Amino acid sequence: MNIGKVGLLSTLALVALAYIGRWWWLERARAAVPGRARAPRLADLAVGFVTNFFDALGIGSFAPTTAYFKLRARMPDDEIPGTLNTGQALPTVTQALIFIAIVSVDLTTLVSMVLAAVVGAWLGVGLVSRLSRRAIQLGMGVALMCAALLYFANIVHWTGGNGDALGLHGSRLIFAVCVNVLLGALMMLGVGLYAPCLILLSLLGMSPLAAFPIMMGSCGLLMPIGGARFVRSGRYNLSAAVGLALGGIPGVLIAAYIVKSMPLDWLNWLVIIVVVYAALQMLKSAREETQRASPN
Repeated sequence: MNIGKVGLLSTLALVALAYIGRWWWLERARAAVPGRARAPRLADLAVGFVTNFFDALGIGSFAPTTAYFKLRARMPDDEIPGTLNTGQALPTVTQALIFIAIVSVDLTTLVSMVLAAVVGAWLGVGLVSRLSRRAIQLGMGVALMCAALLYFANIVHWTGGNGDALGLHGSRLIFAVCVNVLLGALMMLGVGLYAPCLILLSLLGMSPLAAFPIMMGSCGLLMPIGGARFVRSGRYNLSAAVGLALGGIPGVLIAAYIVKSMPLDWLNWLVIIVVVYAALQMLKSAREETQRASPN
């Protein structure tokens, strides 16, 4: 393993430790807040395990988790982006550490894309934490529809995927970096980065396998940074986030080291159906929010 990879892995590990400490410190100061649930529900642990298990196999966790939270009315809609980013951060760091260590990829491409996503997340989280509930509902509804389209495009093989390059260079790298800044910002709204990043890199000629450390490294570094700002704002569901984190890490380890791969076409179709339904419900909630705010 070269020194560049060692440096990136060390950075990820240090960011994760700093994130855990920051999360604990901020929530310790809120311990006396009445009515604030802290212990995760069993269902939260199960959702964290299942979504991160399939996340490590390339499905993506944000859209399925959002669909579950929405369909079960687990929390107010405006708390979903913060809960996703805070709770899924540590399982995603675990994925990043594993895949960066074992998958070959051009270091310049990897580092450039990861840093671009972090910049996007830093810019995006400040905006999302100030958005109204209606704006978040509308944004997440549209984002879930886009996610469903990306899942569909991947299933029917509209996204290429026959490339074998381990990195990008020149104008292709610059273009990919610019897009990853946008994808990092959209992560803060609850829009998963995996599917669009995988499609982007495949269309630019990269091996789909080489895309895994890039998309996981991007999320693994940006989510603790963005998640810490959501924790500071308090605009998230603590108990659900803790459940996602505690349930998610074992799911990642089992998927990466025991299962490794499995046919997922049937699961992709199921995800599309659930995500489209959740998107429609989110858009319906945005419409109802508008009607309540309108004068009679």
